[in-house]
Amino acid sequence: MQNSKSSLAALTLGAIGIVYGDIGTSVLYALKVLFNTGHVPLTPANVYGVLSLVFWTVTIIVSLKYVTLILRADNNGEGGLIAMLALASNAVADRPRLRGWLLGVGIFGTAIFYGDGVITPAISVLSAVEGVSLISPAFTPYVVPAALVIIFMLFYVQRNGTAGIGRLFGPVCLVWFLAIAALGIPHIVAHPEVLAAVSPHHALRFIVEQKGTAFVLLGALVLTVTGTEALYADLGHFGKKPIRLAWFGLVMPCLLINYFGQGALLLQDPKALENPFYLMAPSYLLVPLVILATAATVIASQALLSAAFSVTKQAIQLGYLPRMLIRHTSVHETGQVYVPAVNWLLFATIVVAVGLFRNSTNLASAYGIAVTTDMLITTVLTFFVIRYAWKLPLWLCIAATSMFFVVDLMFFASNALKLLDGGWFPVLIGIAMFIVMMTWKKGRAIVAEKLRSESFDLRSFLESLFVSPPTRVQGTAVFLTPEPGTVPNAMLHNLKHNKVLHEHNLFVTVRNHEVPWIGLDKRIEIEPLGHDCWQVTLHYGFKNDLDIPRALETIRGHGCELEPMTTSYFLSRDVVVPTVGQGMAPWREKLFAQMHHNASAAADFLNLPSNAVVELGSKVEI
Repeated sequence: MQNSKSSLAALTLGAIGIVYGDIGTSVLYALKVLFNTGHVPLTPANVYGVLSLVFWTVTIIVSLKYVTLILRADNNGEGGLIAMLALASNAVADRPRLRGWLLGVGIFGTAIFYGDGVITPAISVLSAVEGVSLISPAFTPYVVPAALVIIFMLFYVQRNGTAGIGRLFGPVCLVWFLAIAALGIPHIVAHPEVLAAVSPHHALRFIVEQKGTAFVLLGALVLTVTGTEALYADLGHFGKKPIRLAWFGLVMPCLLINYFGQGALLLQDPKALENPFYLMAPSYLLVPLVILATAATVIASQALLSAAFSVTKQAIQLGYLPRMLIRHTSVHETGQVYVPAVNWLLFATIVVAVGLFRNSTNLASAYGIAVTTDMLITTVLTFFVIRYAWKLPLWLCIAATSMFFVVDLMFFASNALKLLDGGWFPVLIGIAMFIVMMTWKKGRAIVAEKLRSESFDLRSFLESLFVSPPTRVQGTAVFLTPEPGTVPNAMLHNLKHNKVLHEHNLFVTVRNHEVPWIGLDKRIEIEPLGHDCWQVTLHYGFKNDLDIPRALETIRGHGCELEPMTTSYFLSRDVVVPTVGQGMAPWREKLFAQMHHNASAAADFLNLPSNAVVELGSKVEI
């Protein structure tokens, strides 16, 4: 029991650091942006109205939608948009048109997540560093360079993993949340009347009296709930109970205390709107507060970076992105990965974003569309999960999701107004990623169909081959083939050029499934083909790590004893050649061919020993 309590405490502390880092740093800029958006006059009635909107937005979207409902929709204990997409698409597998539509919507949500991955580190770090301008105006010209240096250091250390410093995330964020609550309490005590904003009538009055302004304000209000997708995505790391305990026990109270403290300060001194968060603190605490805020924003950015690496790995295994070099940064945590290509592409795009927008207020104009798009997509997918996977009555499914759908749609519509003011930036990133992902998926399907149409049946080929068998040499040959039951090109080339066949031959197909995990007990299927040949199918979930040699160790006892020193892995290295005709548009075929050419070696991706791999090339016209 004691160990159980200790484990729960450790997981809750970890959730405070990883899950809530992003939403925890929104207090730095959200209220300032809210009053600047739509130029809301700083009157007591408007302060109450805006605070009431903040309170009920946090309550409805985070507490009710994500913490209460969405966390229930786990895919074998895993969360996140891809896990939800897999759950929803499997639930409607018998409806191919609906399934195709859901896959398209879900993949677009995944693509636009990368836009969020650019804006979040930029706005978080910039807003923290901007506090130095209050220490001395002389520091203002150095805000952007300092922010870029911090962001560069964050991306540079990714190669080493976060296992070491990750232990500090929880304690640092715990100090952060206690600190922001401590900042708010004195101001609330001085103006306790600000607590009246908890009543929803203030929000309703504000909406009724200032309809146009209130609608525009929704675009900035979403800043108070950033990071909610991370809350769901990290379900598999921490579990439902620690995430809920951290939210209701610490994060939500501290956030609201700080927001209400800022509101109380604005009631007392409207000039504090320049930077209400930092101006809540006594001047002698500004320096340590800036340091603590910077640390908190770095942690928030780190959590999103880790999620970007994880999503990329999952998308690769589901066939929506080309193979990339993936490095595991922890021997204990399989989920801790580093993808160099994604790391530096994100960094370069963030530098462009910081250079374009220059400060957190301008960046807020670009923020929101990516977040609200993913929120809306999550709500839609949730409906199909609870209706078709959980088999709940239609009226209950509509009742459970319709309110969230309307709220999400209003937020999305409001953020769409910011499209020309900067919202185009993350949307452009999302559209570009969506095109890349769908082009890769479609291109792979075309190549697979082309290879399938030109392939031979494996059993028939082996029967004819062994009528007059070639010379057999000692050892085991492992031929990787995309389709079970077909002759691999690598085998044909090997017979043509080397004119030999190994003593034992395995024809291995890797199958990636739309579930997070597949256990070792269900990893392998083996079918004897005679003449010391076997057809092997390996099954992986989208969060499993692919390791072919380790998986093949389990076939011992089936008549084939793999010895590492005498086993060779044969792969076909296909060269894709775009041609005029059927398939995709010429520019998409060229894009696919370039991605195919630049994809990392299959041997690295499948964790094959580099000194035992033989690659034989072939040309595929699409």
